Amino acid sequence: MGKNEGMTHLAPRLPLPGGSEIPTIGAGTWPLNDREVTAMCLSAFEVGYRLIDTAENYGNETGVGKAVRESGLPREEIFVTTKFNRRWHDDSVSGVEHNLARLGLDYVDLVLIHWPNPDQDLYVRAWDGLVRARDRGLVRAIGTSNFKPAHIDRIMAATGVTPEVNQIQCNPFADRAEERAYHATYGIVTESWAPLAAGNGLIGNPVVQQVASAHGVTPAQAVLAWHLQQGMVPIPKSSNPGRLAENFGALGVRLEDAEIEALTELTNPDYRLSDSDAFGH
Repeated sequence: MGKNEGMTHLAPRLPLPGGSEIPTIGAGTWPLNDREVTAMCLSAFEVGYRLIDTAENYGNETGVGKAVRESGLPREEIFVTTKFNRRWHDDSVSGVEHNLARLGLDYVDLVLIHWPNPDQDLYVRAWDGLVRARDRGLVRAIGTSNFKPAHIDRIMAATGVTPEVNQIQCNPFADRAEERAYHATYGIVTESWAPLAAGNGLIGNPVVQQVASAHGVTPAQAVLAWHLQQGMVPIPKSSNPGRLAENFGALGVRLEDAEIEALTELTNPDYRLSDSDAFGH
């Protein structure tokens, strides 16, 4: 299928345990400012995106909310994801309320704890508060970001509530097979940040180029298809309307099993992962 096909429809949606449905591909927003992100989101909506991923740390929630209001789309059609940072771990309900105030929305579709920040050891409390925020209707679905299985084990043991999504750094250079298998065991959707490896040479890799050429698609589309066919939700970021459309076109690409395996074998031990036991805002 050609690279420009599949852009006039909406992405399929995956059911989440709490009853929501998340689009299978989204648009990331870091490091755009409010003005840039409003323009990007409006372009993304025209292409067919309905999942927008932002965060308190990105400093652009106000611009995302402005785009949602200006889009003319029904609010229930747009899936807004945001995250709160470490300063709210001891009062995450207030953190979510501040997210909502910046966004200018009545509710958020998905809120994630951005990093576990084990150095301050408050992520269990943060999770308990996020559960309460969902119970109050401030957020429709709740999840985590950059949490390791050990972190998730701990919050589940303490609260009895499983994250609906865990957003992790994932791409063929770092396929995170063990984490994804863990997520699958508990019905947690894996969302991929840096799905194209953030300019670290994945797009120019000969294997990626060969797979893309075999299907008449771009290398980015081939890599995003690798995510999509394995049930992950990639959130590539681009402010370029043409690139937004190109990435969305990955929905129309179908790789062979052997091609998925070939891309998975690109795992690169030199590709730097952000260790959430040591890093986090």
